[in-house]
Amino acid sequence: MSRALTLLFAVAGGVAVGNLYWAQPLLDFIAADLNVSSGMAGWLVTLTQIGYAVGVLLIVPLGDVLDRRRLVPTMLGLSAVALLACAVAPSVGFLMVALCAVGLSTVAGQILAPLAGDLASDAERGRVVGTVASGMLTGILISRTVSGLIADIAGWRAIFVVAAAASVLLALLLRRALPVLPAREPVPYGQLLGTVARIVLRERAVRWSLVMGMIGFAVFTMFWTSLTFLLSAPPFSYPVSVIGLFGLAGLAGAVAAQRAGALHDRGWSLPAAGVAWALALVALVVAGTASTSLIAIIVATFLLDAAVQTMNILNQTRIFAVSGQARSRLNTAFVTSNFIGGAVGSATAALLWSHGGWDAVITAAAALVIAGGLVWALGCRGALVVPTRTAPADPGTGR
Repeated sequence: MSRALTLLFAVAGGVAVGNLYWAQPLLDFIAADLNVSSGMAGWLVTLTQIGYAVGVLLIVPLGDVLDRRRLVPTMLGLSAVALLACAVAPSVGFLMVALCAVGLSTVAGQILAPLAGDLASDAERGRVVGTVASGMLTGILISRTVSGLIADIAGWRAIFVVAAAASVLLALLLRRALPVLPAREPVPYGQLLGTVARIVLRERAVRWSLVMGMIGFAVFTMFWTSLTFLLSAPPFSYPVSVIGLFGLAGLAGAVAAQRAGALHDRGWSLPAAGVAWALALVALVVAGTASTSLIAIIVATFLLDAAVQTMNILNQTRIFAVSGQARSRLNTAFVTSNFIGGAVGSATAALLWSHGGWDAVITAAAALVIAGGLVWALGCRGALVVPTRTAPADPGTGR
């Protein structure tokens, strides 16, 4: 796993995950162009996320049994087709179907992350996986800004054409760059999906890491959802284009956490996770003073993104250490639990904002961080970091 290939994985993962968010800042443009209400346009993001959740559950596990040298470029190619369909959508109904297809097919990043874990040596697995994971988070953070800039210049359809071209280019590059991988023992599809739950139920380290990841992602989405409300209301009253630029503060946090995986490689995964929980709490304390302070908002955003991204990378790397033959299925469990946490966090933020505003959201998020710290402390009592198993006895579970 050379540095060049690691960088390619990170870029490809970032572009793939970014496909989920191109439409988010453009809903007003799309609603006006297709002559629909803003409420109807809001379903575009929801359907994209639903398609993505289905793709993670049904397609990502195939990475444990299919040739990923073919699977990854194929999924990128399918994403390109779905993105072009978005670009030519004549109606909101057509666009809804096309965006659902985008979500369903844009799972290449979640196949690349466990593949990076497979290709990396034991001594560098954390660093490699951390770099790829940071690339995907970077894609999430900058996609909204890039989308708005391109839409201002060439219209909302142009971003989908650009994204389709990027997907095709990355599919070709990965097809050439990925090594020929040894064939794996075939597993019936139904059994393959069933083993996802079996591994989670059997492995304490996986359950512990999934719970922490779910809590961390809930805090992350609570913060970002309410931050949009805060910045669009007085005294700030920023337009959408300016609000999108705050993603750059989150991007800086993601870069700061890029090397978190190296801490796992050095055996510091557990204490580093505890430090990350403490940093998240500090970020929320700062955020509590941010209702009228722009500097406090920027500092809190940087610290929280660095903390959550560090936890995310450490959790994912720890989970990948459970089984060398089931990393795609383990990643399915990891992404699904994060997705659930994120959905709960967004819904909770909207509810709390309507009743208590910024202070209520930050107080609830801080309570969740404290709960996550308690989960971390309880988990540290057992031996939760396990060596990779490279010769599983049960091909259905990777054990």
